[in-house]
Amino acid sequence: MSVLNQKLWRDLNRMKVQSLAIAAVIAVGVMLLVMMSGVVTSLTETQRAYYERNHFADVFTSLKRAPASVLRDLRAIPGISVVEGRVAGSALINMPSQAVPIRAQALSLPDLHLPRLNVPLLTDGRLVDADQPDEILLLRSFAHAHDLLPGDYLSVTMNGNRRQLAIVGLVQSPEFLYSVPPGELFSEDKRFGVFWMSNTALAAAFDMRGAFNDVLISIGLQAREAAVIEAVDLVLKPYGGLGAYGRSDQISDHFTTQEITSMRDASKSVPPIFLAVAAFLLNIVISRMVQAEREQIGLIKAFGYNDWEVGLHYLKLVLVIACFGALIGCILGIAAGRGMMELYLVYFKFPALVFQLDPSSFVIGLGVSIFAASLGGLLVLRAVFALTPSEAMRPPTPPDYSKRGQWGARFSQMLDQPSRMVLRRLTRAPGRMLGSMVGIATGMALSVAMISLLAGFDRTIELTFDVLDRSDVTVTFIHPVHENAALQLSKLDGVTSVEPARAVSVIFRNGVKTSRGAVQGYIASPRLNRALKRDLSPVYLRQDGLILSTALAKKLDIRPGDILTLEIREGRQPKLDIPVAGLAQSLIGSPAYMELSALNRVLSEPDRISTAFLTIDASKQENIYRSLKAMPGVAGVSVKSEARDSFVKMLNEGSGSTRFIMIAIAAIITFGIVYNAARIGFAERERDLASLRVIGLSKGETAFVLLGELAVVTLVALPVGGLVGYFLTFAIANGYSTDLYQIPVTFSPRSFGLAGLSVVLAAICSGWLVKRDADNLELVTALKTRE
Repeated sequence: MSVLNQKLWRDLNRMKVQSLAIAAVIAVGVMLLVMMSGVVTSLTETQRAYYERNHFADVFTSLKRAPASVLRDLRAIPGISVVEGRVAGSALINMPSQAVPIRAQALSLPDLHLPRLNVPLLTDGRLVDADQPDEILLLRSFAHAHDLLPGDYLSVTMNGNRRQLAIVGLVQSPEFLYSVPPGELFSEDKRFGVFWMSNTALAAAFDMRGAFNDVLISIGLQAREAAVIEAVDLVLKPYGGLGAYGRSDQISDHFTTQEITSMRDASKSVPPIFLAVAAFLLNIVISRMVQAEREQIGLIKAFGYNDWEVGLHYLKLVLVIACFGALIGCILGIAAGRGMMELYLVYFKFPALVFQLDPSSFVIGLGVSIFAASLGGLLVLRAVFALTPSEAMRPPTPPDYSKRGQWGARFSQMLDQPSRMVLRRLTRAPGRMLGSMVGIATGMALSVAMISLLAGFDRTIELTFDVLDRSDVTVTFIHPVHENAALQLSKLDGVTSVEPARAVSVIFRNGVKTSRGAVQGYIASPRLNRALKRDLSPVYLRQDGLILSTALAKKLDIRPGDILTLEIREGRQPKLDIPVAGLAQSLIGSPAYMELSALNRVLSEPDRISTAFLTIDASKQENIYRSLKAMPGVAGVSVKSEARDSFVKMLNEGSGSTRFIMIAIAAIITFGIVYNAARIGFAERERDLASLRVIGLSKGETAFVLLGELAVVTLVALPVGGLVGYFLTFAIANGYSTDLYQIPVTFSPRSFGLAGLSVVLAAICSGWLVKRDADNLELVTALKTRE
């Protein structure tokens, strides 16, 4: 082994804790890259293979009713390769263990064979027998949530008739990777079920013999989806077509793809932050190391080593640290990615989900780590090249402070000698202080952003379920009913208040920009479910226009005063041009609001409601739920506490779960930065500290001289880091927001206080570790010239 390589390993052993701290910063950056890239690859490939194997449709549409012969007209549309009609209907499942009726969707299967599109995957039991009208296949996630198995029976209400259905098999479907009840946003396996019956049986149950009301379409590779959708709508318009839409608007695919996109975006933006911090730390460490070892550098050059050999030695030191950190990051990334797969398998109902490594992430992680480390090392090679042996072997020329004036002279006279030493070091080397301050401020900024992000998630939950929605129960009717239904609900024993509402399915269109959604019709001044402004004051719903959520307005690129086209997808399906009267704040979904009577008026359907919000006496809720179960016109009952639990579960099991990982990483980064600052200060002043001990200063006074600088720099860095963290929070919150939910930027003294406390604790811990080394310093060895 060459002499320089022996010195390399001695240096690494001497600064092993410091090297490990820098390697940890690199490791978390690479870990995030490997984990996130692997998760994206796994989800994308599993989704693609599942869709392909089970023939997931490209275009979907529903209608009131059409004879089977209309399918021939659809098959004749250019670009369509497969068309399949089926019967779909809503149902209620009556579970003895559940007080609230469970919403369900019933879908038909061809009598003699499996469907050609959206093929269910049989995981247990057998397929239904067309000659047995009471046999069903049940969605596996719902069955597992209620401990149901093939051979069990379900009591189901369909089209007003209650039946006992036999479960003969459990299935999964690409159509229900993310299963939610119609009109809701949150998946909850216990509250929503899907079952399949033979076409003959289900058509008889919904009076659809020889007809269909749901269509699945597969299009050719060269076909234009928009043209196919337009042609399908034209064919189905006489039959009450509700508007065809592509796979990207199918709710399960939309949320699955949104989750993958969110993770992909995060994988491109988050890891570089940590790798940049690592490059910054390496630059500081190596630059100060070169300054401290100038005599050794001169001696090495005097023995015949050229500039490139000496420079390469220090560059290798950087690369060893970087490669070690990258290797650890790859290992941790694989472990973390496998853990994420377990969470996503609960969140999305894939048949299997195995973590697939993305080879490019290893290459990129290692390459970026080496680049970041090399960048930090190359910046100091100029100093190595500039040192000649004769100059380097002499002590550096003492800096000239005579021109700096007597700034702070009177103030320094009031201090004791150790304090004056700290003050002089800070004021005479502002560049060094600035570098340390920037590093610690970076840790503070990351801590502020991560803690504020946690507060943002909590704020979303609080605003949505405590401020906007103040009801206890939401009742949904099968069809729009007369508003007297709300009066009937108010007469139930235990119901304390009722507020009617109506939801109307629409396509919002502003020029070429469109969005599928619903208009929520509320009374002018609602109390139980409200639209709020950004300052949380209520929005008064006017009769002359729409109130749009800010997310929907941004998506449609529309402002108050503009005209928005609404293509209604129920009833007579009119096309309406309605002005936008204002904007409202919404953190979940992208709703639009309109005054209830005005909505009914433009639809020419007066006094109609489809939903009612209730507040109830908790002590009588069981009786209320039983009464709602018995009402034939009720399509579903949603309990707010259960919806809240579902949303929290979704945040903790999807991409939102990475926020906990980010908190841990921010803590590692903060400690790594602060510890390196303390360790570098000790390495630079080891000889000076030994001299102070020799001339009579105690261990405590010596430690004060060393750690006083760290304390001042840390205190200065706290407000700077807080300011940077303020702006960083906006970027991170935007990255975590999706079409389903938006994370508000939430700041509080608690967030800044906790972030500051984490930095102070890191400084105390780092100071204690360095002080321990300073107390154990061998004075004779430290005062010797190192050669």
